[in-house]
Amino acid sequence: MKTDHYTYRVTWSPEDGEHVGLCAEFPSLSWLADTPEAALAGIRTLVAEVVADMSKAGETPPAALAEREFSGEFRVRIPPELHRKLVLQAAEQNISLNRLASAKLAG
Repeated sequence: MKTDHYTYRVTWSPEDGEHVGLCAEFPSLSWLADTPEAALAGIRTLVAEVVADMSKAGETPPAALAEREFSGEFRVRIPPELHRKLVLQAAEQNISLNRLASAKLAG
């Protein structure tokens, strides 16, 4: 499996005083380093090792987010009062509740 298709990110960790490398597909993994470049290299190496271990154990590594198919649909549960408020806003704007929710999520 190609681990370079995974979603990597580097951010600063004020608690640790170092850069931290992260991988969205493996949220429990991280790598601390003095530079962003070293943090990225570290997390990429760690992920490659974990994927290799998973493969040897017969486990299936997670699919890369970039390669997954998305339907464009998901369910959200909200309180009835908020539902009513959003329906009223959509009606006042003469748009569907779906369009209103999508615009709010995008903004």
